[in-house]
Amino acid sequence: MLKSLSTLWPYLRRYRGGLALGLGSLLIKDALAAALPIIIKYGVDSLTRGFQLRIVMQFAALLIGLSVVKGIFQYWMRVITIGISRDIEYDLRNDLFSHLVELSQDFYARFRTGDIMARSTNDLNAVRMMLGPGVMYWTETSITLVLALAVMLHTDVRLTLIALIPAPLVTLAVILFGRRIHMRFEHIQKMFSDISSRVQENLAGVRVVRAYAQESAEVEQFERLNRDYIRENIGLARIQGMFMPLLQALIGITFLLVLWYGGKQLMLGRISLGSFVMFNTYMGMLIWPMIAFGWVVNLMQRGTASLNRINEILHQRPSIAAPGQALSPSDFPEEIRFRDITMSFGDRKAIDRVDLVIHTGETVAIVGHTGSGKTTLVSLMARLYDPTRGIVELGGIDIRRFDPKELRRQIGFVPQETFLFSATLAENIAWGVLNASREEIEWAAEVAGLGPDLETFAKGLDTLIGERGLTLSGGQKQRTAIARAILRNPRILILDDALSSVDTLTEEKILAGLAGVMRDRTTILISHRVSTVQNADRIVVLNHGRIVEMGSHRHLLDRGGYYADLYQKQLLEEELEAI
Repeated sequence: MLKSLSTLWPYLRRYRGGLALGLGSLLIKDALAAALPIIIKYGVDSLTRGFQLRIVMQFAALLIGLSVVKGIFQYWMRVITIGISRDIEYDLRNDLFSHLVELSQDFYARFRTGDIMARSTNDLNAVRMMLGPGVMYWTETSITLVLALAVMLHTDVRLTLIALIPAPLVTLAVILFGRRIHMRFEHIQKMFSDISSRVQENLAGVRVVRAYAQESAEVEQFERLNRDYIRENIGLARIQGMFMPLLQALIGITFLLVLWYGGKQLMLGRISLGSFVMFNTYMGMLIWPMIAFGWVVNLMQRGTASLNRINEILHQRPSIAAPGQALSPSDFPEEIRFRDITMSFGDRKAIDRVDLVIHTGETVAIVGHTGSGKTTLVSLMARLYDPTRGIVELGGIDIRRFDPKELRRQIGFVPQETFLFSATLAENIAWGVLNASREEIEWAAEVAGLGPDLETFAKGLDTLIGERGLTLSGGQKQRTAIARAILRNPRILILDDALSSVDTLTEEKILAGLAGVMRDRTTILISHRVSTVQNADRIVVLNHGRIVEMGSHRHLLDRGGYYADLYQKQLLEEELEAI
């Protein structure tokens, strides 16, 4: 448990000043609370010697004054402590998000999006409750217990010891029930992650769900998960429902013992009436600490279980990170060299012993059947992955010597799967470019072939395109992604099948617009269409992760290999479409 809590020490140190103020307020409040029964004792003992209204008014005024001051410090105790727990939650959430965006792609292959969201919301809330109400009431109850017992022991040792008879049973109950609560809550949080993942997947894939008429099946599956989640929560509620009444029963037994033995001592004249009243007042004060102790244990167990789940993410380290002395972007030229590259995913080789040089300012096209390793090859260039074997170099320098962030800033990458944000078209195009002017955004949109489409949008570039670009067609999404890439003015431009969703006429217009952009920079085109790649300086043909052909369009046609077959098939398809 202490190892898990060590994550929070930096945050607690950051707010140590506020925590000291909160603790100081708590101590003063508890000291004043502990003083109230003593005043009551002297007041009762004074009245037993003879009733005087003046004495009653004095003690009443003193009690009211102390209660008001106690209330003030109790207010600041809660405001400061609970406020700091909110601040720590805010900092921890920001740090968790910053850590998530730093992690490599292999992490997201192992953790589901819904699970990450559950840990970033529900689990963080449980940690906040542990740090706020949990720590505050734990400290408050502990101090109240110590102060009350000190006065009670001073008043009557035997009576105090009798009052403590149920204490071992309370401790045993806390240990047994606390362990069960922890295990059950950790399981519930995992189930909540499953539900979150299911909802996220269904919302992201709502078109597929509708296309296959699986609404009822998905609703049924969600209901099943929800029923299991409710059943586990009811089980937790049963445990908690047994825990709290058990504590209250033990408290009731304590009161009976105090009333029996204390009343006997009073009748024998061994303690005064004021002392007996004070003793019972302290017992009343200890009711809340004993009840709160059970609630605090519950909060602590929940918070610790959630913190373990958050730590599981925070302890993850990116497999791709900047070296100790990273080179700056200005230090590398743009020539790209793949030296004996092999890339494996488990037992499958996506790239197998590839050697390739892409010269500065050259346009190289990569073609091949689905699964031949085209996307994996360019992903190595942007260092989204590191090769299993071999080296990727830029100007003779291993790219692992560069800071991945700085490296990627020099690359305009349009991936196969276009992702757009729920923002305006202009904001999506300018994403990643600070202070992009309106003219630059319009230029990028025009080069990417979005000009005619903008005229059909009511607000043009200011059109809100919805989550994941829901209101755009596949071709419009791809052209928006192309505009986003060229607006970055990258030194290396990678188009990974970025024109697959547009017709050949639009493709020609886009390529004509890109010709000027591609002229002075290294460009890599991946496509299944010969029309897209035929004007490239070189065409690389991949088959099962290996380069089987390489050359110009005319050279590869003369060879009569895979590329020539692909060209003939596409010519036949065009002729059939024209009939």
